[in-house]
Amino acid sequence: MSPRSTTPAPKRWIAIAAIGVATALAVSGCSNSGQEQSADGDWEPITIDSALGSATIDTPPERIVTLGQGSTETAIALGTTPVGMEEYPWGADDTGYLPWIHEEVTERGDELPELFTGGTELDIEAVVELEPDLILAPWSGLTQEQYDLLADIAPTVAYPEQPWTIEWDQQIELIGQAMGQSEEAADLIEDLETQLAEATVPEYEGLTFSYIYNTGPGTLGVFYPEEHRVAMVSALGLTPDPVVEELRADFDEPGTQSALIGLENADKLNDSDLIFTFYMDQASREEIEAQPLYAAIPAIEQGAIVAAEDQSLVTASSMITPLTVPWSLERYKPLIDEAVANVEQE
Repeated sequence: MSPRSTTPAPKRWIAIAAIGVATALAVSGCSNSGQEQSADGDWEPITIDSALGSATIDTPPERIVTLGQGSTETAIALGTTPVGMEEYPWGADDTGYLPWIHEEVTERGDELPELFTGGTELDIEAVVELEPDLILAPWSGLTQEQYDLLADIAPTVAYPEQPWTIEWDQQIELIGQAMGQSEEAADLIEDLETQLAEATVPEYEGLTFSYIYNTGPGTLGVFYPEEHRVAMVSALGLTPDPVVEELRADFDEPGTQSALIGLENADKLNDSDLIFTFYMDQASREEIEAQPLYAAIPAIEQGAIVAAEDQSLVTASSMITPLTVPWSLERYKPLIDEAVANVEQE
């Protein structure tokens, strides 16, 4: 779980905001060659295949540019602050940066990444001026046309299969491979698994939830368990409502990791103990919650709803990365506890 500088189009809005802890670390739809670092420390070329093309990284990357979500945080956690990153105004604080990125980079004494426009209005010229030797975009909405332009600038790592669709550990593994730091990336994955396991709340056991979204009045979507924001909630001990698999079969919305069921099917969420969601702004929230079918969802009617008003928290809890997990957990759990207290026990 990404908001951008302009109001996102539906699929892009679905993908933002910014997780089951996967056991397999194989990157689906992606093949890799090369050994990164040879025994004597020399760099070995690495080739990473994505849905949009192949990237061959011939030298250790030093000037990294990031697009989409999560790549900036992982690169920083691996020791390299990118020279540039796609701007993210929707979740940024008054510095213009996502707070966990600003805090970490400032604490290290590094220079903050240059911000540039991304998404459908990707500023290619700004990327050229940054003189990158590696472009990371494994969790993004990069188009083939954009990829081809970027690949002429520097090796570009895109998504394995579909835009905005990659599991959190796959992303870290891919970035580690591209940076020649696979072992360190594996350590990051293990550390995140530990953090999430330690954050589990025993009292949440047996409670189900659905993580929903809307793209305007009359719409209703439900994220799948593997989607980042759902997986983060699951890691805390809550269980995705099993109805999601039925919805996946009947209402799958390709490229969003969600089922777009429509408000007319809101009653399919009647057995969810809790509802998680987010809104673009307060006006949007009031408009959505005024819809009778929406308001009649039992968890919403009871007040068993988690909907952070801090857009930075919405973004942080929408993606599992080495920087967002510790930043969001301490802020997220009080909201969940409040909603759990409103669950009507049978």
